[in-house]
Amino acid sequence: MKPLARYAALNEYVDLGKSLGIDPVGLLRASGLDPAGLSLQDRWVPAAAIADLLERSAAAAECPDFGLRLAARRRFANLGPLSLVIREEPDVRSALTVMSRHEDTYNEALRTRLTEQNGLATIRLTLDTGQPGDTRQSVELAVGVLHGLLAGFRGAAWQPVEVRFTHPAPPDSRAHHRTFGPHVTFGQDFNGILAYTSDLDAPNAMADPQLRAYTQQLLDPLLPVRPVTTAERVRELIELLLPTGRCSVDNVARSLGVDRRTIHRRLAAEGETFSSLLDSTRAELARHLVANPRRSLTDVAGLLGYTAPANFSRWFRRHHGCSPAEWRRARMAAEIP
Repeated sequence: MKPLARYAALNEYVDLGKSLGIDPVGLLRASGLDPAGLSLQDRWVPAAAIADLLERSAAAAECPDFGLRLAARRRFANLGPLSLVIREEPDVRSALTVMSRHEDTYNEALRTRLTEQNGLATIRLTLDTGQPGDTRQSVELAVGVLHGLLAGFRGAAWQPVEVRFTHPAPPDSRAHHRTFGPHVTFGQDFNGILAYTSDLDAPNAMADPQLRAYTQQLLDPLLPVRPVTTAERVRELIELLLPTGRCSVDNVARSLGVDRRTIHRRLAAEGETFSSLLDSTRAELARHLVANPRRSLTDVAGLLGYTAPANFSRWFRRHHGCSPAEWRRARMAAEIP
């Protein structure tokens, strides 16, 4: 089954499209979506169709920041019943935790991960629609909505330490700086937001302790927690350990407080192996890192856990049929209008 998302993801889409002079109804139909469904915010549709619609709309309107403009029109309530719970959480960290645990209730294609280290919090967003296709606008919509959520807790003047995108920079990034502040970078190895851990500790002035207890009691049966799989935990640790050169099943097992046999057994039960996860995670990171011309291929090799660039080059050629340098040149040539 391909991931689904709620029609609420397109809240205000029609008004935005009309304001930019495009035909929103025609574009909805072209993407296989029912225009009448927009009135049913909780109706589920393929996430890939929504991503396709946003890309078509950005192209039709000649508006590279279409996703950001749609994010600016989003409201807290677009998260559905989950918004009632998040609004009453005591601090930002708790709100993010609740949102990531229950994100399947509004978008099955989206995954949010929070890690904290050395005073910095990294909030990574991963979007997997289940099929190939450009997701630039959907990613920017998701990051914009996350930024709006954080600003709602911290205040309109709040700015993140940095906002990162894996896709290349647009010809004009002024809209991104207006939305996120001065520190927006492109061609990075993940999509998401960096903030100070102290920002996550900020109390939520909107929260009412008594009301929070009520909303959780009321909504818990309606919001089943998606269990975190062993594969997800292992993949996250692989991403963290690869640049250190210590990415082994033993070190991953040690981080999880189990032995390597337990890791192998649990992954096998989920249809995975450590080697397959290491390879797929490394391949995903490699595509983003090699595409960034500001990084030397020697640096990329190190970030992916290779002590020798030649070893990285051989591995990359097996996966992509060409060397990293050739892949980078082809990617850059494809982006030139």
